[in-house]
Amino acid sequence: MDGTLVDTEVLWWEATEEIAARLGHRLTDADAPEVVGRAVEDTAAHLVRVTGAPDAEGVAAELTGAFQERVDRGAPMRPGADRLLAELEREGVPFALVSASPRSVVDSVIGGALAHVPFAFTLSADDTARTKPHPDPYRAAARRLGVPDAACAAVEDSPDGAASAEAAGCAVLVVPSLLPVPPGPGRIFASSLEEVTLADLRRGVAAGGAAPGRG
Repeated sequence: MDGTLVDTEVLWWEATEEIAARLGHRLTDADAPEVVGRAVEDTAAHLVRVTGAPDAEGVAAELTGAFQERVDRGAPMRPGADRLLAELEREGVPFALVSASPRSVVDSVIGGALAHVPFAFTLSADDTARTKPHPDPYRAAARRLGVPDAACAAVEDSPDGAASAEAAGCAVLVVPSLLPVPPGPGRIFASSLEEVTLADLRRGVAAGGAAPGRG
């Protein structure tokens, strides 16, 4: 969702920047690996480490609130996302949303920018014991779709998201947003969803996807 279908990674960065400043820390590019594509709890833990804040749960709540405010004001679609989703729907290919954002944020985006998209279902960070970069979200999604992990193509924009899908054994299409994503087995790359078709996703799955890993 964030940074892949809708342009919310910038909103997440702004929210983290606001809370970090409130805690006396100026966010820089050096913080990006602990912010971009990370779950709220991961970023909160990072801010606690760099600021000495005593309450990780409180920081996580502040991050969620600041992000929610921005998302509620609207998040634009990423280039090419609408076209690719429409192609999947037209061809009868089931697709789901797998996000590391909290359920409240997912529901806000689903009720706003993505209200027109017929997802089979959505998974948030609250719906599995572990979220990205662990394989749990994509394994749960494959089970709900009723197909093997290796029959799924995951579209991701971040290192953690790509690692999650790869560890689950999915083919991974990477369209980087704010952070570069390293190459890996089962990963194919595109600079924008504008250049991606259903045929590209099928080729990725046919090529074998990623070898299931541990996480």
